Amino acid sequence: MFDPDIAPSGTLLGLLQRGRGDGTLHALAAPRAEALAALNASVLRDPRRDWQVENRSLYYARLYMQLDGGLEEIERHLFHAEDLTDHSEERTGLALAVLGHLASYGRDAALLLLRSYAAVGSNWRWALDELALRDDDAGLASLAPAVLARFPQTPQGDAELATAVRDAFEPRPWRLWAEDPRYGERVRAAQEQGSFDRWQRQLRPSGPRPGWSVTEILDWAQKGLELHPEEWRQVPAARCLAAVAGPEDRPELLRAAAGGPDAARAAALRHLAERGDPDALDLIETAVADPFSSEALTDAALASFARMREAVAVERARLWARRTDRLGSAAAAMLARRGDKGDAGPVLAALRRIVRTEGPDAEGLWELVDGAGRLGVACAAPVLRHIYRETASSHLRGRAAGALACTDPGFAAGFAVECLWDCEETTRELAARHAATGDDRVVEQLRRLAADPAEEAEVQTAVRSRFGPDNDASAV
Repeated sequence: MFDPDIAPSGTLLGLLQRGRGDGTLHALAAPRAEALAALNASVLRDPRRDWQVENRSLYYARLYMQLDGGLEEIERHLFHAEDLTDHSEERTGLALAVLGHLASYGRDAALLLLRSYAAVGSNWRWALDELALRDDDAGLASLAPAVLARFPQTPQGDAELATAVRDAFEPRPWRLWAEDPRYGERVRAAQEQGSFDRWQRQLRPSGPRPGWSVTEILDWAQKGLELHPEEWRQVPAARCLAAVAGPEDRPELLRAAAGGPDAARAAALRHLAERGDPDALDLIETAVADPFSSEALTDAALASFARMREAVAVERARLWARRTDRLGSAAAAMLARRGDKGDAGPVLAALRRIVRTEGPDAEGLWELVDGAGRLGVACAAPVLRHIYRETASSHLRGRAAGALACTDPGFAAGFAVECLWDCEETTRELAARHAATGDDRVVEQLRRLAADPAEEAEVQTAVRSRFGPDNDASAV
């Protein structure tokens, strides 16, 4: 996760960076040079808050096709001297994914760029994965010398090759090269070594062993934090406690949850919460309210509360939801997930408070947005529309769209229309089910989505559902 530099939502660049459907519509109406400049800026400087889960590549590739955009800027970005020093995937990953989609649309220049970058670029693994899905056997075979030359025929080079083969997201190129008599022996040896490495790791687990006691598991959780400050083991430790702890261990777990070292305390809290222990809620409140609790311990305590399924947790949430601290926000989130219509007020109050104090990208908004839709909080529509417009997260925007579909009577003729061009497939699917077809653009876009081979099956199914089981979008 990182915070990219996002332009205001009212600008063309800001719309494209967010992946909003209006970005495509405004780009097609803008002067072509201006639209291409904004598009290139979005692709070359990844605007996603979480680049590993948010979608942009198909959205940008479609716009390149519609604008008949050249790939010179992408080429300069990929082969810039910075590629020799900055090996992070997020620098080039989005551009490579866009090229992959363009190759699927028949842009030969995109395919050639991917091949060239796979041969010499630092993020060659990503480029090779894109080619594995789209290139032919001859094209992949031509890359074998350049890729294998990255690994010297030394013990260290062979070990690195085995790791690359083992961790490849798309195994097709390696399987193809393993059948080539020129490279097959070395590639097959790397494949076998990778399988052997996995087997060895399974034989030498570093975690708890059968027979460990509650004390040993809690010590193991705490030791992980002491050795690696960023490593919190409360989740696996709680799973182990579930298999080991009995009624006789409850006093020890209560002591650890009340005042043990942070990691052990977090593990004990999670275990007690998952078991629905009657003291878990008080212990969680103590951990969160303690001004001396670390932020990580507070996070762990709130996560433990969120996993509770008992009715008593919902009742306690109704009490805590009056608070304006993190515990109050967590309580409102539980009411959003599991509350009833009578809990609409606290959920709406928390939603408004977090947007006002933390902005439209606050992490605490996700469940509250979903809850506003689930509970049908009609008066939440204005704040939901604000989140939809302003958030930089395409996932959160999609959730806001889903909530608006339940709370805003104008959604079908409003935001649902632009959602047909959204970067997220789930948002396009929602729009395909709700967008009012009185607008000619809606019908035309539904036809495009139904005919586009790159579109997800769920979206195309939603499109066809609009026209009945015996019709398809081409008949509209």
